[in-house]
Amino acid sequence: MTVQELIDSGLFITVNQGDQLDKEITKPFCCDLLSIAMGRAPEGCAWITVMGNLNTLAVASLTETACVILAEGSVLDDAAAKKASEQKITVLKTEMPVFDAAQAVWKRLAAS
Repeated sequence: MTVQELIDSGLFITVNQGDQLDKEITKPFCCDLLSIAMGRAPEGCAWITVMGNLNTLAVASLTETACVILAEGSVLDDAAAKKASEQKITVLKTEMPVFDAAQAVWKRLAAS
């Protein structure tokens, strides 16, 4: 499943549409501790977190995640929203808990 296919699924609300919409999503990855995410987020993952700040975007870029999904109603702060737009990082959001969002991504991956 690509990032574009995840967007098209309607599971999540698009906050910022990046420029790698054809990137394949490898798996969901859940983590709110940036140092752990920096070392363990697999390339191409859909990273589900509640952290909506600049550091999250830096780690997403560094680890080459496919997209960031903000769970539990989290939002990007103003500086992060601007940076996501500048760096063309796809950011989605949902009211779902982190686990449920990851499970939704996993089910879409299994079906594709």
